[in-house]
Amino acid sequence: MSRAQISALVFGVGGFGALVAATASNEWKVTTRASSVITATWVYQGLWMNCAGNALGSFHCRPHFTIFKVEGYIQACRGLMIAAVSLGFFGSIFALFGMKCTKVGGSDKAKAKIACLAGIVFILSGLCSMTGCSLYANKITTEFFDPLYVEQKYELGAALFIGWAGASLCIIGGVIFCFSISDNNKPPRMGYSYNGATSVLSSRTKYHGAEGDFKTTNPSKQFDKNAYV
Repeated sequence: MSRAQISALVFGVGGFGALVAATASNEWKVTTRASSVITATWVYQGLWMNCAGNALGSFHCRPHFTIFKVEGYIQACRGLMIAAVSLGFFGSIFALFGMKCTKVGGSDKAKAKIACLAGIVFILSGLCSMTGCSLYANKITTEFFDPLYVEQKYELGAALFIGWAGASLCIIGGVIFCFSISDNNKPPRMGYSYNGATSVLSSRTKYHGAEGDFKTTNPSKQFDKNAYV
């Protein structure tokens, strides 16, 4: 079981969950709560709904009734976040198949390819989310600092920070998955037996013993002088 793959899976799945939460959240941009001292009301706006609340705790939300009257940057952010969530879902599935600890996915070489594919999908998911959140934030900051903009100005909502955090986690998990393929391609380690250092005394004993065996197995032909008598 590879610790790198486990870490990558945690980052990727955590980032995917953050992307889902950011996409469904209605706090993409908010008005300052101290903007109205008398009524103490504030407004939340997200990709799908506009909500209003007050200090008494009452909230009212209404969805965007038609897609054609929604501003272009909101539609672009919707598409990017939906793509990010979809890619994160498929990346999580591919990551489970590419893990070494699972029994599905085929051989180790096939699992390495699936893990690399999961990493690429996670990186694409993070880039889509990063682009969508940055586009929405750029629109908010442009209107906020524009002195000629006379309509209601908003600030960055919590969903943007959640989306950025989720995108970062997905990118980190994807990079780890892509580099984990090198662990699967490493050749297995060969086992070597170590007999320990041989002492000089034991080596001399073996040498003399070998000479004795040689003498016994190959005796020299010595003849006594009585043999010729």
